[in-house]
Amino acid sequence: MAKTTSIYSVHPSVAFTANWKESLKEKTGRSLSAWLTLVKSSGPAGEKERIEWLKREHSLGTYSAVWIAQRASGKDADMDSEETYLKAAERYVNTMFRGPYSTIRPLYDELLKLAFSLGEDVKACPCKTMVPLYRNHVFAQIKPGTRTRVDLGFALGARKREGRLIETGGFEKKDRITHRIGVESPDQIDDEVKRWLKLAYDEDVD
Repeated sequence: MAKTTSIYSVHPSVAFTANWKESLKEKTGRSLSAWLTLVKSSGPAGEKERIEWLKREHSLGTYSAVWIAQRASGKDADMDSEETYLKAAERYVNTMFRGPYSTIRPLYDELLKLAFSLGEDVKACPCKTMVPLYRNHVFAQIKPGTRTRVDLGFALGARKREGRLIETGGFEKKDRITHRIGVESPDQIDDEVKRWLKLAYDEDVD
């Protein structure tokens, strides 16, 4: 387990990345470190060129080619372990709500507190541009909407627009997040917001 103390939970992609790294040699004949050595010694200089080279010359799939090329450029190691991810998670949130967006950080903190109050099984796993909220799946997400608004998204299926609830088009695209409500002040974290968030949480069952 990671030693870093955090209010956030480890993103599922960390386990996915670990499985990818472990299976890479079996599937491709080279370990990640061997691929990185090859790319740096024999591959082209640019990241995009490296991706295409790995796909063309070594028949790698797109995901593997992208991840290897990014790591060869010193990028995207945040998902390589639980501890590196949890450190990155704090950085992601601080970056999202810095500068002109710092005024809406209290709204984010209050929405996150509300989400955690739904149950001990709620997990927040920040990404670079949003904070997905998990129970069994993503049931909601928090992200900056504008410099004055935080958007709280919900996984609510095919429901139609109602009250302040706005359809995002996510249902038609088969995205988890299908609706959102914009929050611009503490008093807008009201019974309507709480009801929709609780419903999204309750409906996130296997």
